[in-house]
Amino acid sequence: MEWIKVTTEAELKEAKAIRQRVFVQEQGVNEEREHDEYDAIMPGCTHILLRHEGKVVGTGRIRVLPDGIGKLERICVLNECRGSGAGAMITAALESIASEQGLTRAKLGGQIQAKGFYEKLGYIVVSEPFIDEGIPHVMMEKQLS
Repeated sequence: MEWIKVTTEAELKEAKAIRQRVFVQEQGVNEEREHDEYDAIMPGCTHILLRHEGKVVGTGRIRVLPDGIGKLERICVLNECRGSGAGAMITAALESIASEQGLTRAKLGGQIQAKGFYEKLGYIVVSEPFIDEGIPHVMMEKQLS
């Protein structure tokens, strides 16, 4: 598996297609709310694609927040590739991008069902559970090296 930074509109379209499959079709997230103003190639927001054998299997993005924290968002992996290390690779790639940008902390709103996954990657829960798009989440943070 390998990851790349999204640099073209065609690659951004691939990222959105993965999110459409996972979040909208599989998890029932409202399509209009799944896509937002950060779905663009723009300063302060980096999207990535994860490829396996030439096929896009996952995506994620990181935004630099005004407080200097990197917010990992829209991390998802196609169902048939879950359990392969793809999610950990996407998370590590986003953390690497954060470090390249001089950020020392990362946070994410993790679905409750993925909390243990993110804890294994060094994230700690910093909020009470909350509902986002009908799905229970917790805010999690990690100090980056």
